[in-house]
Amino acid sequence: MSTDTDRIEEALRNIQIAKRVRLLFSVIVLVLFAWFFTNALSEVGFSIGEILEYWPEFTDALGDFFPPGTLFGVIPFVDLSQYWAFIQERNLLLQFQDGNPVLGAVFVTFAMGFAGTILGIPGALILGVLGSERVTPYPFNFIFRGTMSVIRAIPALVWALIYIPLGGVSPFTATLAIGTDTMGNLGRLFTDALEEVEDGPIEAIESTGANSPQKVVFGMLSQVFTPFIAWTMYILEINVRIGVTMGLIGGGGLGQVLQTQRGLFRYTNMMATILVIFMLVVSVEFVSQRVRSYIRGNEEGTSLLKLIVEFPQRMARSIWE
Repeated sequence: MSTDTDRIEEALRNIQIAKRVRLLFSVIVLVLFAWFFTNALSEVGFSIGEILEYWPEFTDALGDFFPPGTLFGVIPFVDLSQYWAFIQERNLLLQFQDGNPVLGAVFVTFAMGFAGTILGIPGALILGVLGSERVTPYPFNFIFRGTMSVIRAIPALVWALIYIPLGGVSPFTATLAIGTDTMGNLGRLFTDALEEVEDGPIEAIESTGANSPQKVVFGMLSQVFTPFIAWTMYILEINVRIGVTMGLIGGGGLGQVLQTQRGLFRYTNMMATILVIFMLVVSVEFVSQRVRSYIRGNEEGTSLLKLIVEFPQRMARSIWE
């Protein structure tokens, strides 16, 4: 009986010791986290006092971001006519001159994202296929995986800076940078998809005497055709947002208009540009989501409301994607 009691007491002591160890570990982690967080705030010069000092200027700027007006001359409202006046003045959307359509900055931004995606697909497909161990034996497949990793490690904005000697800071170099970034990101997704294909269709193609390229095309790529389209549409969403950020370094389109107006402290014009950016990005993402839902047989997809609510987070993330 005493032996059982001793075992119970020993188990209880072990539990108490384990709890103390976990508590001590949690305290150490919390202290380290607080230390890193404090040093991070110090490194970036974060100060509550500075926020309070400049708060009046911020509220004044908000008044310019949302110019006050009245609805029916009585109800306070945001004066949307000022936004529309700037959109027309700078031709952010579409204008007609002498009966001919003149495409605005929104189409330049979309063109960068769309063209960059298309330019990157062949390289992504080649790297993605050769990076799969089912196609290229280990460890030689890591040559192509490593290439994709290097491409992905460098943000698209940095690729644009690298390509400046080719054509300056322009939509051309921005599109080239997006295409390069697409090769790394989309290629890695292609590789992961190919690693999951079934062996049955590959063996069936082999039994017909097919050569290696035929086995890859008809035995492997045929199985992942739908995921390839879905991933490509997803990358298109990202690339359109990247196209906006390219303009912030002079790459043209809506981003460049936004950067110019920021430099002039024209907050009303900035807000008008942001609204056009919002319409472009959400429209592309909504169409992309619907296409992906359709090809996957999912009729629900992602709601428009969710796309709108998560818009700021995705735009901030796209800067370094």
